[in-house]
Amino acid sequence: MPTRIFVNLPVKSLARSVAFFAHLGYGFDPHFTDENSTCMVVGDNIFVMLLVEPFFQSFTPKPIADAHKTTEAIVCIAVEDRATVDSLVDKAIAAGALPGKTRDMGFMYQRSYQDLDGHLWELLHMEQDEPRATNAVPACADLLERHAGPARHGARSHRTPLAPN
Repeated sequence: MPTRIFVNLPVKSLARSVAFFAHLGYGFDPHFTDENSTCMVVGDNIFVMLLVEPFFQSFTPKPIADAHKTTEAIVCIAVEDRATVDSLVDKAIAAGALPGKTRDMGFMYQRSYQDLDGHLWELLHMEQDEPRATNAVPACADLLERHAGPARHGARSHRTPLAPN
């Protein structure tokens, strides 16, 4: 079985969050959906579990972060092209998200937004044949560089472009 990632995010209203992400074009796995949670399909092996706050709280003794006031994580998704970055972020904003930063570094283009619960999302596209030597990288690319090293980062950063169906 391939490695999969499940990002778990607390939400105040499951129905509102599902409507928001469906507006962006994401699908949901009915096998992992009930009144407490749903499984949003981001890619073949990447999923976001949206869990209502009381259910999310049952998995941890720590308090749930108020994502409107503090940053708990930045979810970064690499997509096929700049147009997909713009399309997804524009749809998110139209559905009620707060716009974030836009960065265009030539070889890399990124935009970000805060979803309805304050979670930070970053969409980016990187050109495959351009050098990666810069210190102006998005949060996810910076973490990959620090933890995986430049060779692995360059090999992995754009092999799995993710976009909703």
